[in-house]
Amino acid sequence: MFRVDCSRLRFLIIDDNAYMRRIIRTLLHGFGTREVFEAEDGAAGLEAFATHLPDVVITDWSMPVFDGIELTKMIRQPDTSPNPFVPIIMITGYAERNRVFEARDAGVSEMLVKPISAKGLYQRIAKVVLNPRPFIRTENYFGPDRRHLVKADQYKSRGMAANYMNSGNA
Repeated sequence: MFRVDCSRLRFLIIDDNAYMRRIIRTLLHGFGTREVFEAEDGAAGLEAFATHLPDVVITDWSMPVFDGIELTKMIRQPDTSPNPFVPIIMITGYAERNRVFEARDAGVSEMLVKPISAKGLYQRIAKVVLNPRPFIRTENYFGPDRRHLVKADQYKSRGMAANYMNSGNA
């Protein structure tokens, strides 16, 4: 099994709950991460995303100003986003099937249901970095392929994950 060198990755945590941001930051530091940026709502998160250009975004679903779904849709705009390919991990207290589909259809890369664990967070990070899904564009969608059965290595790799894999650190 490959391990992710988190010391080389920049993370952005977007959550209106300061305690949850602190928990995630602590877990990320435990994984070896050096650069972690934070935002307290969707609007501040979008600004931080454009400023810091993180390698991975971790966002809560329910936040003021605009929520994680709206934020994801804004990040996935290929004509206006600084990096529409960035992996997005959605953290939520809601695990209902319709919500999972809504997040998937917005362009979320992976979901993690609260309460989170170090193992669960690390698994999602490893999945988006080491085995990213290919991106697709349709008339009304741009984002990771919504079919989980497709193997990413069947497609031409692109973005941060490909650079990471080619650097010899995986």
